[in-house]
Amino acid sequence: MSNNNLEPSTVAQRLENGEELFVLDVRNEGEYEEWQIEDSANIPIYDELLEYDFSTLESRLEELPQETEIATICVAGITSTRAAEFLRKQGLDAKSVDDGMNGWGRVHRQYDVDAADGIVQIVRPGTGCVSYLVADSGEAVVVDPSQYIDRYLNAADERDLEITGVIDTHAHADHVSGARQLAGELDVPYYLHDDDTGDLERLTELADGNSISVGERSLDVHHTPGHTPGSVSLQFGDALLSGDTLFLRSVGRPDLEDGDEEAIRTAASNLFDSLEQVTELADDTVVLPGHFNDESVRPLATDLGELRAEATNELLSYVADGDEESFVETIVDSLADEPANFNEIKQINWGKTQPGGDVEELELGPNNCAAN
Repeated sequence: MSNNNLEPSTVAQRLENGEELFVLDVRNEGEYEEWQIEDSANIPIYDELLEYDFSTLESRLEELPQETEIATICVAGITSTRAAEFLRKQGLDAKSVDDGMNGWGRVHRQYDVDAADGIVQIVRPGTGCVSYLVADSGEAVVVDPSQYIDRYLNAADERDLEITGVIDTHAHADHVSGARQLAGELDVPYYLHDDDTGDLERLTELADGNSISVGERSLDVHHTPGHTPGSVSLQFGDALLSGDTLFLRSVGRPDLEDGDEEAIRTAASNLFDSLEQVTELADDTVVLPGHFNDESVRPLATDLGELRAEATNELLSYVADGDEESFVETIVDSLADEPANFNEIKQINWGKTQPGGDVEELELGPNNCAAN
């Protein structure tokens, strides 16, 4: 790679470490408003840059830092390269983010969860998706992997682990699952709850109360429907991999299976019951969610007792109060836009359609899996 470019993973690492880096997004305003790198700045000159027109960028040079490195970003790295070249000619330290927001969406970051022995959390900062490597005694099970299965093969190899199974906590609507591909490549079981299997074949169905061996330990299955009919949460010792049932500041939205209001209310009621079940676990249970929004803590992990006490999760507070009516009404009244291309993604994850050449682009966009 040219010295005038930055890897998206390098940008993610530097931002996480608090290093000085000014991210300048040159996409059009609508695209930027929909999905952007947190704390980035936008000068909407994408169309101008396509025509090699730098007049607007030149007129706004005073808005840019003179001593801080600038990372320009666009959709795929073409117009941002032109912007960076122009800025360097003006004496600024500017580099283009390789492959733009497309590359940002593919970044995966690994974190050992100190509070939960044997668990590695794998975070995609660009999409809000979280997956896991759960390990003991040289064996590992992968939970909710993305379509980029090499990230999990590498993580296991780095730790000298043999992957013995792959689990989806539910049929995902926001990203294309890599679980079947990973399980097939390794010839290990692929686990999914029966209520979420769609047209899928060659899988091992999960049910409430099942246990999946991981070395000398086990992953215990709790059926927690609501986000989807087959959603499960997985208990591993003192840790709970809560999938899209419980997030740190919200819960999984219940409208992506059926958008009819009556169906949403029924699913929300099921979700309330599932959360009542989850919150019966011990206070020191470490909650490890399947998604995040803008939380900056890494790894994403909070004791269940703290999650209940902090009152930062409004919907969970209704569960603690036994107020199902307010829980359901709040969900119905505050649903955000659906995840991008969620119907197409669901069809792929149900085995109803095969992924096409645009499979990577389908899941790019903001994280909209939370209920509020």
